[in-house]
Amino acid sequence: MSLIQAVILGLVQGLTEFIPVSSSAHLVLVPWLLGWPQPGVAFDTVLHLGTLAAVLGVFWRDWVTLAVDWLASLRRRVAAPAGDVVSSVAAPGDAPHAAVGQSAVAWALIIGTIPAVVLGLAAEDFFTALFGSPGRVSALLIVTAVLLWASERWASAPRRLESIGPAQALFIGVAQGLAIAPGISRSGATMAAGRFSGFSRADAARFSFLLGTPVIAGAGGLQLVKLATAGGLGQVLGPLVVGFLAASISGYLVIRALLRYLQRHSLLPFAIYCAAVGVLGIVFALAA
Repeated sequence: MSLIQAVILGLVQGLTEFIPVSSSAHLVLVPWLLGWPQPGVAFDTVLHLGTLAAVLGVFWRDWVTLAVDWLASLRRRVAAPAGDVVSSVAAPGDAPHAAVGQSAVAWALIIGTIPAVVLGLAAEDFFTALFGSPGRVSALLIVTAVLLWASERWASAPRRLESIGPAQALFIGVAQGLAIAPGISRSGATMAAGRFSGFSRADAARFSFLLGTPVIAGAGGLQLVKLATAGGLGQVLGPLVVGFLAASISGYLVIRALLRYLQRHSLLPFAIYCAAVGVLGIVFALAA
């Protein structure tokens, strides 16, 4: 892979990871349409690490607050006498107040991360095989379009993100786990699940970005270890670094812009885009 290709794919990753149009699908379809070799799962993972750096750059204050409130909730639960519900309130679903803060969101992020870890470990080979099938990836893009459209059509009345409970966290987490398949947008699936759970677009997006952080970090670290163990890291280090930087810078700018956009606008344009690209991808795959 040339450095120019790495820059382009890094920009594709950064522009599409947080916008609900499936970055993994674009990393399959763009090289395929341009006649480039597929970058492979390792390169795809490093690009995801670039967008991980972007999301940490935007939400680092949120993570500090979440960590502080989560640790405080643990101390309250340990210190509370048996059966003292008021003093130990901090679990997901508890009514938000000053003592609880963001601890319910922190607990929800822990619960929501579990399905992606389980599905990733149990079906890694199946999901990896999909990267070599542009037609199937295109079909899954249409699934993303349907999810986005349905979430706008049947979204519940808005509720505070701090009121999130274990059931909602698990539901959004399962959506993220299924989005390991290229073509199902991770941000799209989790935003749609968040909307179905009754959260505003902005809150659904915030939780989606936070929820993706540990999964992307874990998957990226694992792939880097595998690549280094295989002895191929030095041979592809240049494209990896260039792709990482392109993905992180463009991803940071996109997050900022998307959060502003979702304050007033719907997810329907992204649904239309996914449907159009999915249909075109299937047509090209059938004609190839």
